[in-house]
Amino acid sequence: MMRQRGGSIINMASVVGVHGNAGQANYAASKAGLIALAKSVGQEMGSRGIRANAIAPGFIETAMTAALPDDVRAEWVKKIPLRRGGTVDDIANVATFLASDMSSYITGQVIQVDGGMNM
Repeated sequence: MMRQRGGSIINMASVVGVHGNAGQANYAASKAGLIALAKSVGQEMGSRGIRANAIAPGFIETAMTAALPDDVRAEWVKKIPLRRGGTVDDIANVATFLASDMSSYITGQVIQVDGGMNM
């Protein structure tokens, strides 16, 4: 990226890295580290045309979340103003945007894709 004087780095973080979550200190710390990495690289490499950002997904409908009990899933949805879990396409769309020239003036940011979820 430095030789070509451009590029986009996209770190996959989590809303837990932004807000924390009881019982997930190790996971939260690792995701917060990815957020800090994106912010630092965004500052350090911006002059070389390299952008770095992080996506922080919230509750996303996957095989893993489908295995949760219905009552647990219902509690999560109550915390989401859009009243649904996100999809993998919701995340992919943000990644596509960040990888494209449409986001050429965005670096060092965390984009929460969480339906407005309040932790």
